[in-house]
Amino acid sequence: MSEQVKGRKIIHVDMDCFFAAVEMRDNPEYRGRPLAVGGAADSRGVIATCNYEARQFGVRSAMPSSEAKRRCPELLLVRGRMAVYKAVSEQIRAIFARYTDLIEPLSLDEAYLDVTDCPVCQGSATLIAERIRAEILAETGLTASAGIAPNKFLAKIASDENKPNGQFVIPPGKTAEFAATLPLRKIPGVGPKTAERLASHGLQVGADVLTCTPEQLASWFGKFGPVLHQRAQGIDPRPVQTHRERKSVGVETTLARDLTSAEGCFEILQGLLPELERRLRERPFKGVQVKLKFHDFQQTTLAQQATVLELSQLQAMVMGAFERGEGRRVRLVGLSVTLSGPEQDKVQQLSLSLGE
Repeated sequence: MSEQVKGRKIIHVDMDCFFAAVEMRDNPEYRGRPLAVGGAADSRGVIATCNYEARQFGVRSAMPSSEAKRRCPELLLVRGRMAVYKAVSEQIRAIFARYTDLIEPLSLDEAYLDVTDCPVCQGSATLIAERIRAEILAETGLTASAGIAPNKFLAKIASDENKPNGQFVIPPGKTAEFAATLPLRKIPGVGPKTAERLASHGLQVGADVLTCTPEQLASWFGKFGPVLHQRAQGIDPRPVQTHRERKSVGVETTLARDLTSAEGCFEILQGLLPELERRLRERPFKGVQVKLKFHDFQQTTLAQQATVLELSQLQAMVMGAFERGEGRRVRLVGLSVTLSGPEQDKVQQLSLSLGE
C-alpha cells in the first residue's frame, strides 16, 4: 500500500433512504407503508428514493414511477421537497464538522470524512462513527449507516454492509483479504454492462482480477483496468477532497408525451437554452453534449467541441442523435456543456450565440 494511504481513518456516512425518511419523520401516517419520493406515475415521473417497505416489492431509485406502481400498487408516491432535504443535509454536515474539516460531500445524503487526526474518542474511527450516527438521530430524527476503513473505496463498500442504521469496519490489516472475496459488481464504477464484460473474462471477485496484469486489464477495460487492479487489492490512494471542481453543467427534461421527430426534439432543446445559460453564470466551456433518451429507456449522447452555442450546430447534433435511435420515440431531451479549466476561466468569457 502506498505511503499516502497508510494510517488513514476514513468514514463514509450514508443516510438511510434519506428523502423518504424525512417524509416519514414529518408525516407519521406514512410510516410502515411502502413509500417513494418522485414524480407522478401518469406524467413520466421517476423515483428519487424509496423506503425499505417499497424495496421489498422491487421498487428502486431511478425507476419510472409507472413501473414502481405496477410492482407495488399500494405504493404511496409523494412529491419531493428539495428545500427541506437541503436544510436537513446542512444540519448533518454541521455534525460532521464537529469532528473534522476534511469532509467530501457526494450528495445531500452521503459524505466521506477523514478523521485521521481527530482526537475525540481517543482517535477511534469506529467510536467516532457511532457518535456521529447517534448525534444525527438525536438532532434530526433520522438514521444513518457508516463504513470505516483506511480508504474511500473500502469505506463506501463497508457502509452498505449493515444497512439500515448500522456500521461496518474494515481494519487496515484486513483490506487485502476483504477485497479478495469482494464481488466485482460492488465496486463503484462497475455497472451491469461492465460486470458482464468482467464475467466474460472469468472475473467475478477481487482475487480473480489479480490473476491478470494491469496492462492486460487496460487492454480490455481502458483506464479503468489499472484502477480495478488496485481496488482488487484493497488499494485506493485518493484523498478526501473538500473541494470538487465541477466539470460540466447541464439541463434536461422528461417529456409528457414521446416525440417522434428530430424537429420536435430541437424545439424542446431550444427551450432548455435559457436555463443552461442561467446555470453557467458566464463560465467558459469547451464542449457541448446533446442527450436523447428513447421510449425503451436506452439513451445516446452526441458530443462536440464548442466554445459557443450555435443553433445550427445544436440542430445538427439533435439530428445525429435522433438518427441513432433508428425510429424510436424520444422521452427525454438533455443539453450540457463541459467546463473549461481554471486557467482558461481567467481569460475567456462565455459567449452564447443563438443566431443562425
